Amino acid sequence: MTAPIIGFIGLGLMGGNMAECLQNNGYDLVVMGRTRSALEPALARGAVEASTPKELALASDIVMLCVTTSEVVESLIYGDEGILAGIKPGTTIIDFGTSIPASTQKIGADLDAKGAGMIDAPLGRTPAHAKDGLLNIMAAGDMDTYVKVKPVLDVLGENVFYLGALGSGHVTKLINNFMGMTTVCAMSQAFAVAKRTGIDVQQLFDIMSAGPSNSPFMQFCKNYAVDGISDLGFSIANAAKDIGYFVQMTQNMNTRAEIAEGTAANLAAALEAGMGHGNVPEIYDLFVQRGA
Repeated sequence: MTAPIIGFIGLGLMGGNMAECLQNNGYDLVVMGRTRSALEPALARGAVEASTPKELALASDIVMLCVTTSEVVESLIYGDEGILAGIKPGTTIIDFGTSIPASTQKIGADLDAKGAGMIDAPLGRTPAHAKDGLLNIMAAGDMDTYVKVKPVLDVLGENVFYLGALGSGHVTKLINNFMGMTTVCAMSQAFAVAKRTGIDVQQLFDIMSAGPSNSPFMQFCKNYAVDGISDLGFSIANAAKDIGYFVQMTQNMNTRAEIAEGTAANLAAALEAGMGHGNVPEIYDLFVQRGA
């Protein structure tokens, strides 16, 4: 059976390594990227460059998106030169980003009207895992569509979870990031309060880590607050976007998530302070600056 031709848009740190993994496993790629530096490695391995999303869709059996926001996804899907204009019946779109579930479901319905399918498949783990095909993938969508693309997902992921109806992957990812980023903000503020009150922060960590609060997130927060090492690898700007999406999702459910709103407000304050490119535990500096 001939391997599907894969169109890949979004060759950043994560997407570039995913593309390399696919090419190393024998898949032919058609690619688009924002910069030559992002495109060149894939092209050097034999990928073909498309000039528009429409052209890429026409040439592909599976179209993979690894981009930053729902707005970017929609800009690639719609328009005269968008993916929807070039999509062929039987093609599958896979969105690996963290997107708003309502947007994903709308796109899925529009693709279905063209005889194409969609899977939302947000990711866990790091770009290093992507290069080796060891990602965690939270996939959702029509079961037949999922089964059709699962062999390719298995190339990219060590753990591929099927979560049900389209949008469920993005819901799960937003819940996951709400929990994680709220935990990091709370722990970072705890270390800042300890510093302000004169408590030894290393000793605080020793006490907290001896109990049920211990977690990898606590270690990341301690690494920055105590040792000055920033190693979580997830930016304040990305966290602010994801928590904002979580808040929007709950609003679409006609409810409120006050804890998430608090996390969003703290992340927004860090953005306003020019800290967006820093890793999330660096929000500790904001809490210290404003007296915790």
